[in-house]
Amino acid sequence: MKSDVRIRTNEANGPLSLTMPMMLFRWVSKFVQSSNETTPASAKRLEKQIKDFASGGVALIPQRQGIYLGAMLLCSFFFNFQTAISCYLFCQVADGLDSLVSLRVMRWSGGSARQSQKYYFQLLGTSTLSATAVATFVLLVANLEGTSSHMTSLFFLFAAGLFAAVNNHQLPKVLAVRLVIYSAVFLFIPIRDIWILNPPLKSVYYMHLATVLFVLYFVLECSMIFLRLYQKGLDQYEELRIERDRAKEVYELKSQFVSVVSHELRTPLTSIIGALGLMKTIDGAKNPTGFAKILEIADKNSKRLSNLINDLLDLQKLESDSMNYQMAPLDPAEIVGDSVHAISVHAEGVGVDVHLAHVDQGLCVDADQDRLTQVLDNLLSNAVKFSDAGTSIEVSLQAKANTAVIAVKDTGIGIPENSHDLVFGKFSQVDSSDHRAHEGTGLGLSIVQQIVEAHSGQIHYESELGEGTTFFVTLPLQAK
Repeated sequence: MKSDVRIRTNEANGPLSLTMPMMLFRWVSKFVQSSNETTPASAKRLEKQIKDFASGGVALIPQRQGIYLGAMLLCSFFFNFQTAISCYLFCQVADGLDSLVSLRVMRWSGGSARQSQKYYFQLLGTSTLSATAVATFVLLVANLEGTSSHMTSLFFLFAAGLFAAVNNHQLPKVLAVRLVIYSAVFLFIPIRDIWILNPPLKSVYYMHLATVLFVLYFVLECSMIFLRLYQKGLDQYEELRIERDRAKEVYELKSQFVSVVSHELRTPLTSIIGALGLMKTIDGAKNPTGFAKILEIADKNSKRLSNLINDLLDLQKLESDSMNYQMAPLDPAEIVGDSVHAISVHAEGVGVDVHLAHVDQGLCVDADQDRLTQVLDNLLSNAVKFSDAGTSIEVSLQAKANTAVIAVKDTGIGIPENSHDLVFGKFSQVDSSDHRAHEGTGLGLSIVQQIVEAHSGQIHYESELGEGTTFFVTLPLQAK
C-alpha cells in the first residue's frame, strides 16, 4: 500500500518522479494506439500531427545543417578527417530523405486517412535512419576518444536528444524511436569503458555512468513536458474543431428552417390573401358555388397554416424538454379506431381507402391520449399523401412480446434505402427538390419519433420503392 502511494506521489511531482520511463511508455502507447484507429476524428488528428511535424522539421533545416557542419569540423580538426566526412555525408543523406518526405507532407492537401498512415510510416522510417546516422557519428567519435570522459561525443548525443525532445513531440512514436536509439548509445559509451578497464566502484568512470543516467533522465523529462504541452494543445484544437462543426450544423439547420418555413408560410398565406380578395369581388348571393369554392380554399390553407404553426410550437417544446405528457392507462384500440375514422373523410376525398386490418382488443398502454393521437394522425396523413387514388391503407394493432405494435401500411411510392436520417430528420424530406410533388415542413416524423420515444417506445419502417411503406410504432404493454 505504501509503495502505491509513493508511486502516485512521484508521478504528481514531475522531476522527482522515479517512474518517468513508464510514464513515457504509457504516453507513447496511447498515441500509437490512437494512430492505428480509423475513425474520422482520429484520421484528422493524425493528419494534423503529421503536418505539424513536417512543418517544424522543414523550418529547422538550417539549424540541423549548422549542427552537422559544426560537428564535422570539430571531428575533422581534433580527431579524424575521413571519419568526420563519412559521418557527415551519412547524416546528410538521412536528413535529406527526412526533409523530402516533410516537404511532400506540406504540399499534401490532406483528407485521406490511408495517405496519412503512409506518410506517418515514411516519417518514422526516415527519422529512424537519421537517428541511426547521429548515433553512428557519436559512437565513432567516442571510439576515437578512447577511454575518457567522452565530453565531445556525449555532448553531441545530449544535444541530439534534447533537439528531438523539443522538436519531435508531434509524433510520439518517432520521438520514442529516437530516444531509444540515443539512450542505448548514451549507456553503451560509459558501460564499454567500465567493461574494458574494470575500475573500482569509486572511480571516475562510474561517476561518468551516473552522470549519463542523470542527463538521460533530464532528456526524458523534457520529452514528457513537451509531449504533455502538445497533447493539451491538440485536445484544445479538437474541442475548437468540434465546436466549429456544431456551429456549422446549427447554421445549416437555421438556413433550412428559414427556407422551409418561409416557403410553407408563403404558399398558404398567398392562397388565403387571394381568396379573400376574390371574395370581396364576388356576390355570394348571385354566385354561391364560386363563393363556396373560394371559401373552401381559404379554409384549407388556414388549416395548413395552423398545422405548420402547431408543428413549430411542438418542436420548440420538444427541443427545450418542456413538452407535458398526461400519462394514463388506455386502450390503444380506441385511439387507432378514432384516428382511422377521422382520416377516412379526407382519404375518400382523394380516392384512398383507409381500413382496419386487424385490431387486438383489451390491450393497455401508459400513454398521453392527445399525443398518441397526434402520432397516428401524422402517420395516417402521410400515408394518404403519398398514396395514389384507388389504393388502400391498412392499419393494424397487435400484441407481440409484451408490446403493442401499431402498423400503418400503404402501397404508395416507397422510401429509398439509407434514408432513415432524412425520414426522421428536422426540416428534411426524402424528396427535397424544388419541384417535389408533396409539400411539407419535414417536421412531422421528427416530432412523432420524439413523442414515441417519450412513451418508452420505438418507431421504424419497412419500405420498397414502388411497393409502399409500413410504419411500426411499438409501445410497452402495461398490466391492467
